[in-house]
Amino acid sequence: AIIEELNGLREKDILFSSGRILGSMCTKPLPIAEKVYMNFLETNLGDPEHFLGTWEIEKRLIQIIKDLLHAPKNAGGQIVSGGTEGNLVSILAAKHLTGKTEIVVPKHAHFSFNKVANMMNLKLKVVDTSNTHTLEVGKLKNVLSDKTAAVVAVAGSTELGAIDPIQEIAELCDEEQLFLHVDAAFGGFVIPFLKDLGYDLPDFDFVVRGVSTVSLDAHKMGCSAIPLGIVVARDKEWFEEMSIDAPYVSRRRQSSLLGTRSGGPVAAAYAVISHLGREGYQKIARRCMETTYYTEQRLREIGLTTVIEPVLNVLGVRVNNLNEVVRGLLEKGWHVNPVERLSCFRMVIMPHITKQIIDEFIPDLETVCKKVGEI
Repeated sequence: AIIEELNGLREKDILFSSGRILGSMCTKPLPIAEKVYMNFLETNLGDPEHFLGTWEIEKRLIQIIKDLLHAPKNAGGQIVSGGTEGNLVSILAAKHLTGKTEIVVPKHAHFSFNKVANMMNLKLKVVDTSNTHTLEVGKLKNVLSDKTAAVVAVAGSTELGAIDPIQEIAELCDEEQLFLHVDAAFGGFVIPFLKDLGYDLPDFDFVVRGVSTVSLDAHKMGCSAIPLGIVVARDKEWFEEMSIDAPYVSRRRQSSLLGTRSGGPVAAAYAVISHLGREGYQKIARRCMETTYYTEQRLREIGLTTVIEPVLNVLGVRVNNLNEVVRGLLEKGWHVNPVERLSCFRMVIMPHITKQIIDEFIPDLETVCKKVGEI
């Protein structure tokens, strides 16, 4: 009876494979992730001496990510549940290192930094973005002070997929000896592979002098199972300094927020990354960008524009009647995300979105827009 009940409730969920979820930064995990996840369901990386094989997988996964991000030999890595925890751990490290009370973030920073500031009793100072919707370095200079614990830059913003001028920000932070965290939750698993393909995108990781920590999510463009993020610090001692005693488990000191941590997502991410390899991720990134450009073209054909030219596989579609358009699309079974601040709705062209799905979506969008007087 309980299985029937759960199956009935599951049927209320929208599946990524339906193609109807157009606004999410997550996607359907690869089949290998699902298979591996179940095999590691009982493992607990909070007490790793019981699960030595899973612990080894975690170490290997962290090394792969450190290599992807050009981290130095002395760098440290930590598995987290996703972007929010990655941001929290990074700012906690900055607070421990500096003892200061303010963090500086761009206007498009993820809402998790509001949580971070609230939880750590830090003052959040917000810097305006430019007309390209990236952090303005000139304005950043004006808000720095002797109380600044950390500066945040974004590589693949949640709203538009924009990339802040991290090289310039890092130079300033290096001069002022400030901690710089790069939130690459979305961009971390797409920017490196687009750069491989010749896309003109800025460096965002440890190849840039002055970057202190970088966080990225395997459950976004990494195509793995939720929840799995990784945060890497330039110096592994930073994690050690903020760790606390854990006297009754085999991992005697812990710097992670979570104690009990499933090995399932870790093993799944390791499997997906090993299965795809760099070439596999390049193919996914190329296909997503081709579909993104195709979508932008189809939008223009019906008289709609985007807030910025696509940088990554994210589109902010300008509309005046935002709530009416989003509601109308929902009534037709399409799920997009409203961004009220920019009067646009967000489309994220993830691997489950194809040109065929876009061809099905555009006529419905046109109908809705005409109905509410948008076009």
